[in-house]
Amino acid sequence: MDVGRAAAGLVLSARGCALIGEQDLVWAYNRVLECIGAPGPAASFPPAGEHPCALEDCLDALVEAGVAGGMVEDSLGGRDRLAMRIMGVLTPRPSEVSAIFWALYEERGPEAATDYLYRLSCDAGYVRLSAIAKNLSWDAETPWGVLEITINRSKPEKDPRDIAAAAAAPAGGAYPACQLCVENEGYAGRGAGHAGGAHPARQNLRIVPIELLDERWGLQYSPYAYYREHCIAMSVEHRPMHIDRAAFSRLLDFTDLFPHYFIGSNADLPIVGGSILSHDHFQGGRHEFPMMRAKRSQSFPISAFPQVEASVIEWPLSVIRLEDADRAMLLDAACHVLEVWRGWNDGEAGIVAFTGEIPHNTITPICRKLEGRYTMDLALRCNIASEEHPLGVFHPHEDRWHVKKENIGLIEVMGLAILPPRLEAELAAGRITRDEIGDVFAGVLEDAGVFKWDEKGRTAQQRFIDALA
Repeated sequence: MDVGRAAAGLVLSARGCALIGEQDLVWAYNRVLECIGAPGPAASFPPAGEHPCALEDCLDALVEAGVAGGMVEDSLGGRDRLAMRIMGVLTPRPSEVSAIFWALYEERGPEAATDYLYRLSCDAGYVRLSAIAKNLSWDAETPWGVLEITINRSKPEKDPRDIAAAAAAPAGGAYPACQLCVENEGYAGRGAGHAGGAHPARQNLRIVPIELLDERWGLQYSPYAYYREHCIAMSVEHRPMHIDRAAFSRLLDFTDLFPHYFIGSNADLPIVGGSILSHDHFQGGRHEFPMMRAKRSQSFPISAFPQVEASVIEWPLSVIRLEDADRAMLLDAACHVLEVWRGWNDGEAGIVAFTGEIPHNTITPICRKLEGRYTMDLALRCNIASEEHPLGVFHPHEDRWHVKKENIGLIEVMGLAILPPRLEAELAAGRITRDEIGDVFAGVLEDAGVFKWDEKGRTAQQRFIDALA
């Protein structure tokens, strides 16, 4: 496909999804040519009614032209940065996006606002729909109900040339500080040979400012989503994650702002936390996870909070579910559970609260608001390690590493497995089946549970429940 046809097709596609207007066509065409270092040709837009070429085909052709012209290095990382630069030209400015978002919020409600931002993020190419579609996904029947399995094929592999450039790069500070910082919005990215290391381009990222607990945060969507409308809320300040009363309050604030979304946080300690502990953030979206469908196994009272419905749910991890229409009461009850758990020791169950001053106990919280009633699921986590389990006593055990060795974060806690792409070859070769993968993932979640479902574990859990009362 020649450059002129590709550039015309791309800007027409952008107009079709309202990223740009009719009067922007020539301007956008020239900006696209500038991105790839092309002096021409003159724009030749197809007649009205003629279907333009597919956006991805147009973008690929333009990127190839830019690489051939020396605009970026010939690598996966270079190509991606150029593609994002081109799409950034066609994406409305952050102030415009924010104004439309909040106008929709006020006039038509929170769902209309998030629908707009999500659609924009997809149309602008920030949410990589075509890459996400490559993931292998299926449901697995297990003793814990249906679990969701995903073999992640969407995140790009590192190009050997990028790896070599990174190895030769001089040491130095990096900007933005991490991939969750709001300073990523509009950032051009950098190659692996840069002193700060490789960093993805984010010219087409748009973040809407929101307020949680009288503090400015940002709302965006995940480029490599694992479920429907996978969103991220992140602090404007680059600071470590921390589970405390303020975190619980912000989760509740979020559900007040967007009651059609769940919101949760990874735990704030290594092993039981997510892949990014350095930046305070939450993850949410419009998805019902298997854990959310789990039934109550045991209800129990908490005397200080008699109106809060507290229960243990039937789930491989140890989860306390709190429910109440009174937000303040629910918050106090959740903080009570956290405080007791932070200091909880149980030698028979292998739970150790501290080694010296190093804490081991924390919580993975998930919050929802349904018809004015709040639900907070508190997954109890402990990152203590031992000689037998050096990566963590409540971490996937070694006999399951062929399926999952990485941390069990928020998404897995709720019953959605995010598994490495190597398993695709294992499946194709017949060395493992989908059912076996589902069974192993169920076992992985059981490993992460601090109170097992045998008699010894139930007795240990009752000791903790008694302490809450």
